[in-house]
Order: sequence, then C-alpha cells, then structure tokens
Amino acid sequence: MVERVRGLLRMAEDPSVTDAESQAFTAKAAELMTRHAIAEAEARAERGEEPDAIGRMDYTVSGVGGHGKARVRALADIAAAYGCQSAVRGNSSENTDRILILVGTASALDALRMLMPSISMQMESSAKFMSSGHVSDIRELRNYTRSELETERKRYYRSFVRAYGQAVAERIREFRRRLQEMSRPTGAGGGSAEGGVASSRGAELVLRADVHRVQEEFQKQFPQLRKHRPERTHSAAGARAGYQRGRQAQLGLETSVTGGGSSTLPAGE
Repeated sequence: MVERVRGLLRMAEDPSVTDAESQAFTAKAAELMTRHAIAEAEARAERGEEPDAIGRMDYTVSGVGGHGKARVRALADIAAAYGCQSAVRGNSSENTDRILILVGTASALDALRMLMPSISMQMESSAKFMSSGHVSDIRELRNYTRSELETERKRYYRSFVRAYGQAVAERIREFRRRLQEMSRPTGAGGGSAEGGVASSRGAELVLRADVHRVQEEFQKQFPQLRKHRPERTHSAAGARAGYQRGRQAQLGLETSVTGGGSSTLPAGE
C-alpha cells in the first residue's frame, strides 16, 4: 500500500502531467492512506491489541515570499484533520523557514509525511495562479502603483493559502467520518454480524481514544505554549477563492467542519 501511495505521488509531482491529473493522483493517495489507517484500527481492536503508537514529526515550512505564517496555518489545519496536535518554532514574519511540530498517531504521521508535500504543491500552484490573475484584474480598475499591487498580491496570496488549508481540512474530516460510518456492519445476512459489530465498535472506540492520547502526549511535550498572533492581512477575495479551490481540489474526499489550530513555542523551547 505504501509503495502504491509513493507511486501515485511521484506521478502527481511529475511536471509533464496536467493539474487535473496531478490532483487525481494525490486524491487516490489520500484515499488509500485514510482507508488503510481505519482498517488497521479495526484490525487492532479485533485482535485486542494496543492502539496505534503516538509519535512526533518535525516538518519544515518554507517562508519564501513572506507567506510562511499562512502556510503554517494551512498545514496545521490539515494535520488537525488527521487528529494531530501542532506547535510551530520560528514562526516570525521573516522570509525564513519555520518548523511545524506535529504530534499524532504513527499512521496519521505516516500519511501526512507523504501527503503534505503534494498537497502543498497543489496549494502553492493555485495560489500563484489565482493571485496573478487577481492583480491583473485590479490593475484594470485604476492606476495602482507597483507597491500597491505587490501589497495586494501578498494579501490575496496569504488569505488564499489559509482558506485553502481550511477547506481541505474540512473535507478530510468529513471523509474520515464517512469511512468510519461505512465500516460499521448493519448486522444483516449471517451469524457473524455480532462479532463484526463488536470489532467495528472497538475500532471506533480506539479512534476516539486516539484523540485523547494525542492531546495528553502533546501536553506532556509542550506544557507551556503561547498562542501566536494571527496575521492581520486579509483579502476577502483571496479567502473566497482559496476556500473554493480547496473544496474542489481532487483529494478523493467529497465532503464541512472547522479547521484545527497551531500554537507557537515560547522562546528557548
């Protein structure tokens, strides 16, 4: 399954494929990873085994263009949709890289480790395309200075990225919930239904418990976090476009919930 996912993502990142093909390959990869994680939870519950281990992953987020905070916000939302908690180190306004620290189950981190680069690639590609179009459109309205156009482009870009991440996160949550519901046997058609129901209920309890176990481990690792101040720049047009693109992005997830959050590490952590 992992090799299939890697193969799909390699095809998604091939510069010779179209945007639609790239999104479709990423879509299938996301679906495979999500189905696999839920199937594993069911199998562990049925065998009476310990739940998935809790781990940590440090993910480097680019600060190129001064859009690092927006990228962190988007990726933290997506990670939260997979049940992860996040903090971020070095989330300044400079054009430098920052580290997004994720705590979650091993299966969730495995999925994010493979999927986030491809999702980021789609997000950045859409943001560049749409922000360029937006600047071209407003240039026709009146005689903006070059500085004013650049400021508007940045506002649009950042708002687009944040909203894109929120929309993708919503769809991931909805898709995961739907798969859990689909995994529940109806009890019809045979004497083995009772065991199947027990297994499904056990998997559901494990997945619920994962949320609490992740929160507990996150609190242990980062007992004193401070909230970072959100970006003040906002473009309503960019947010609308980013959200729409995020809902349309081909991720194999045809479904709306709120995004997750990230916090900033205090100095010296």
